[in-house]
Amino acid sequence: MIEVGVIEEAGAAEVALDPIRARLLGLLAEPHSATSLAAVVGLPRQKVNYHLKTLETHGLVELVEERRKGNVTERVMRATAASFVISPIALSAVRPNPDRAPDRLSARWLLALAARLVQETGQLITGAARAGKPVATFALDGTVRFASAADRAAFTQELTAAVAALVGRYHDEQAPGGRDHRVIVAIHPKISETKES
Repeated sequence: MIEVGVIEEAGAAEVALDPIRARLLGLLAEPHSATSLAAVVGLPRQKVNYHLKTLETHGLVELVEERRKGNVTERVMRATAASFVISPIALSAVRPNPDRAPDRLSARWLLALAARLVQETGQLITGAARAGKPVATFALDGTVRFASAADRAAFTQELTAAVAALVGRYHDEQAPGGRDHRVIVAIHPKISETKES
């Protein structure tokens, strides 16, 4: 099972967002049969089986094994990923586009950038999986505590200058076989655990 799966089709997103199916997906981090799931969620086995077939049709769960119990063949299923991200590409024409956002200092522009990051990374993962190749990526994730707004402003100025210098040093428009890579650096106030809950 992979850690994070990408949902790129609107139909699969609709299926995953259904509350019952979302709960089943969470339970299917461990292999289950329709019978064992029915006992946990309190639904008839036939109803659970219907939801499992729908999830399987959209590639969200997979068959682990088939077990013979009397005259019945029990299918044991599990989720294809431990967690899922719905790519903005599933929203088709209404997906966020940072090129349309007029205010590049706004949080909404940052949100549109993040949405494009999810979309493009998802497409890279999907393409690499089909080709059986890894995707070369890099990311930093950390926290900085500014003493004042002035310090935050100074930090962003120095960070912008440092990134611009690095890009200027390594960017080669004429490199044969070179490949463009997107660079995104973002800073936003951190949400505390109590605010998230």
